[in-house]
This record gives sequence, structure tokens and C-alpha cells, in this order.
Amino acid sequence: MLTYKAIYRFVDGGVHAEVLDFPGVMTCAENLPEARRLLASAMVDMAETCLSLGEPLPQPDLTLTDPDADIEEPIYLLLTAASRVNVTPGQAVAA
Repeated sequence: MLTYKAIYRFVDGGVHAEVLDFPGVMTCAENLPEARRLLASAMVDMAETCLSLGEPLPQPDLTLTDPDADIEEPIYLLLTAASRVNVTPGQAVAA
């Protein structure tokens, strides 16, 4: 599990959300619960993109802060491993 820093700003009509130490992870929503849900989803999408491109994940830096943020809190990225097997019909392997 990696712990990053999420911030939220209340703006007219909603909430702007961003992960300070994971560049590119940001969203907006009508309310805080929805902003939290969308931000978590955006972070997973960005992490999967980084890994699929062979890029490292950004290093968490919980010392980052934003003086304009209304809320700062940790956000957690849980990594899981999976295997994928592709079978192509018609290709036999000799024993």
C-alpha cells in the first residue's frame, strides 16, 4: 500500500480534488463524497497507465501541502498482482 496526499478545494458548484504527489491525478465533483470516489478511481487509472507503460509510480511525499486546500488527507493506493495468460489456437508445443 502506498500513501499519497489528497487535497480538496470547495469551489462554486462543487469540489476540486487532486493528489499532490501523483502528477495528473485530479478530478471535480458536486460534493465531497463523490470527489473522493472519483479521485480514488483516477489514481488507480493513472497507476495502471504508468505500470503498463513501464514507468515507475511517483514516490509518495506526505510533506507536500497546499495552503489553498480546504481539506488535506491521505489517500491509499493498494497494489495487487495478477497473471494473464493468452492462448492462441492452432499453436502446439512439441514435448
